Amino acid sequence: MLLTTCLWIAGGTVAALLLGALALHIIPRLGGAGRAFSDVLCRAPALDLLITYFTIAPMVAGPIIAGWAGLGAAIFGQCVALVIWEILHSLAHPRARKGPRILKVHNRALGPWRNYTAVWITAIAVPGFWIVRVCQWLVYPPLVWLVRLPPYRHADWVNVSRHKFEGLVGHDLIWCLYCDWMTGIWSLGSEMLRNVESFWCPIRFRSDKKCANCAVDFPDINSGWVAAGGTMAQVTDTLQSRYELGEATTGLSRRGEYHTWFGHPARLTINGKPHK
Repeated sequence: MLLTTCLWIAGGTVAALLLGALALHIIPRLGGAGRAFSDVLCRAPALDLLITYFTIAPMVAGPIIAGWAGLGAAIFGQCVALVIWEILHSLAHPRARKGPRILKVHNRALGPWRNYTAVWITAIAVPGFWIVRVCQWLVYPPLVWLVRLPPYRHADWVNVSRHKFEGLVGHDLIWCLYCDWMTGIWSLGSEMLRNVESFWCPIRFRSDKKCANCAVDFPDINSGWVAAGGTMAQVTDTLQSRYELGEATTGLSRRGEYHTWFGHPARLTINGKPHK
């Protein structure tokens, strides 16, 4: 009974994902309206729903139906659907399949089994990136309202476009789209964390090595954070001068500006207006 249920879960997952992929291929071929809708699906927030459908939804439905065995069946179905799509998409583009490909270079350099194994291992991180994305929607927005951290237009970060790159097909395309998606999420998350760190904890680490390593993603380490051997008076002075904080009861800067990280470049807010 459990085996039969798991087979249905795996088969249903394969069918649902392949039908979803087919729909994504058909939509941009439905004229101008279809292309416009396809572009909407390629960026947040619509992209978040698509990613959830293809990656997380099966891993939620499987366990609900059949526990841990259902989870395994759902993941198996996802893998099978991905391989089938890769094959069909490559067959549909014979010229690109026979031409220069990322897959061919890596297979020659590493050997096929090492290349394929390594790429599939990276898929384990998908739920992690999805959780980071959920935090960007649920955790950061209250900080914008409560302490005036700057808002961001998520679609400028979380979007995909590599499917438009000429000659990128099958295996290369799907994994490049994965990188496309996760890079935007990670970059947006880092941007948000820069604001959090500089606003609440502008103190350098005692480890010079850690400071050097983290300065790549948190440039304020070398652009205003107080030395590890400094004083709390320096820390409070830094906060007041960098953010021009008013009375503690207001929680707002004197000029009403967003509390960005110190080296924050001029960016567009969610309303399309520049802020400092």
